[in-house]
Amino acid sequence: MKFTKWTSALAVALGFSLGLAAPSFAQDKAPDVIRIGYALAKSGPNAPGADTTVRPNYEMWVKDINDAGGLMLSAYGKRVPVEVVQYDDRSSTEEAVRAIERLVTQDKVDLLLPPWGTATNLAVAPLFMKYGYPQVSGTNLTAKADQFAKRWPTQFFLLGNAGTYAEVLMDVLDQARKDGKINDKVAMIAVADGFGVETSTATRKAAETHGFDLVIDKSYPLGTTDLSSLLNEVKASGADTFIAWSYPPDTILVSDQARVAGLNPKVFYTGVGTQFPFFLGKYGAEAIEGQMSLGGIDGTSDKVNQYRARHKEVTGRDADYWGSINNYVGLQMLQQAIERVGKIDREAITKELQSGTFDTVLGDVKLENNQITGIFVVGQWQNGVFQGIGPTDLKGAQPAIIPKPAWK
Repeated sequence: MKFTKWTSALAVALGFSLGLAAPSFAQDKAPDVIRIGYALAKSGPNAPGADTTVRPNYEMWVKDINDAGGLMLSAYGKRVPVEVVQYDDRSSTEEAVRAIERLVTQDKVDLLLPPWGTATNLAVAPLFMKYGYPQVSGTNLTAKADQFAKRWPTQFFLLGNAGTYAEVLMDVLDQARKDGKINDKVAMIAVADGFGVETSTATRKAAETHGFDLVIDKSYPLGTTDLSSLLNEVKASGADTFIAWSYPPDTILVSDQARVAGLNPKVFYTGVGTQFPFFLGKYGAEAIEGQMSLGGIDGTSDKVNQYRARHKEVTGRDADYWGSINNYVGLQMLQQAIERVGKIDREAITKELQSGTFDTVLGDVKLENNQITGIFVVGQWQNGVFQGIGPTDLKGAQPAIIPKPAWK
């Protein structure tokens, strides 16, 4: 065939047309699998928290998605199964950062799930932001959530703001003081990491606002194995209220050594771990009656009780009474955002999380400045259930037991 200007132009046109078509075809091809990565502590002091609050919910969520055939991606008109890539962060923020970098740059995961703990979540937040991955965390509690949400808009706080926890706790204490049940002296200790620093700072401010006298205000290193001398100081302080912003191993340590020391104030508030199933299992319901901590549930809610039953059925373990359900709410929100977008478009998914309303086990949830609101932030063991007691105007809130019964 003789080559003419016309055939040349046709060939160029066809080539250009085919060149455009090929990428479009590739973009319209559904993925075979959605790769989801996470780094969670399997060893070190963060392991009990991760194994109780986070990992069971991740495993249940992935199982339920894959049992249903996968996430529904409407852009391709099909469900796509989930594949998990996970690492042990060894309770180290440095290892967590390395693991997230590896998940993104080497494993090429489509989505990331967050680690356990405030310090670790804040350490990896810049990487989530750098690579554009939404970070929907149910174990990240900081008084600077407002600032961090602006600095890292890909980060979401499913526990709310630490300032709220401190403020509501002081509201509960203020009412008890007005009722003549406690004095105005408060003794506070805190683990010296991100969680302890943030929560104690917020408590300091709230105590001053409410006119409480912080007669003890000290921190202790992560991994401490003896707090007896500090607890003896608390006992001698004359404070009716004791607050420990602690992680699970030291929550047990504080609770054990308080009994030995005879430290039995009218309000005994300990941090993470108090609301865990193993805490109830270790001491028994009667021995922890009246002990307070973060979180709590609406024990009258059908949705909450159905979630707890499902968690037990699938994982073989009881959910805790705080972060577990908030973690699952975050996963429900993430799934709904993905399915509304219809494909793995991380920027669009993040925008949907920022602005959407989601149907969850806690009811309809809409975030404000990337933070959840309207949840229990103060709870108390009452008859074997860690009930929500504050804010007092939430549905299902129970009256606080003050003073707490003597140790059994």
